[in-house]
Amino acid sequence: MKNFLIVIISIMSLSMNIKAQEKLIINTKSSTIKWNGYYTFYFGGHEGTINLTEGYFIKTNDKITGGSFIIDMNTLVSTDIEKGKAKTNLENHLKDPDFFDVQKHPKASLIITKVKYFKDGAVRIEANLTLKSITKPINFNATMDYENKRLTTKFKIDRRRWKVNYTSKVRDGAISDAIGFDVTLQL
Repeated sequence: MKNFLIVIISIMSLSMNIKAQEKLIINTKSSTIKWNGYYTFYFGGHEGTINLTEGYFIKTNDKITGGSFIIDMNTLVSTDIEKGKAKTNLENHLKDPDFFDVQKHPKASLIITKVKYFKDGAVRIEANLTLKSITKPINFNATMDYENKRLTTKFKIDRRRWKVNYTSKVRDGAISDAIGFDVTLQL
């Protein structure tokens, strides 16, 4: 009987130490990813949007500890050019092999590997970003809005790390190596 009680108490102790994990599905219709491409030698550039196909956060106890997100590269559009040939040319060019090579690499992904919490809902996120089938670590700051079930962030990446290697032949028209992102993820 004594051994039986020891086993029961041990099992109860172990179960209390197991972290409760929950998968929180992202509302892809309410979430947004805005991109910005910049010129190197003067202010300006292009901007647009790209859509999430799916995504989720991993919640462990009361904190976000991970997540995974899939981006549909075919949805990349420009929003700074309203319509016409210039808009079509830019969007097609961004999808070509010298940029994102969307035909070969239709999906991109971001997997959160670590979240560090600060005061007032601020967090530091470490993640692996996969573009053009190349995975590289990135990190960025974000804000968690628990009341509205939303995460927001702005960050830049160096496109060359993922072999997005377009180079302009015209010095004054050269594009920056940085691509900016303004992301809102909504549950």
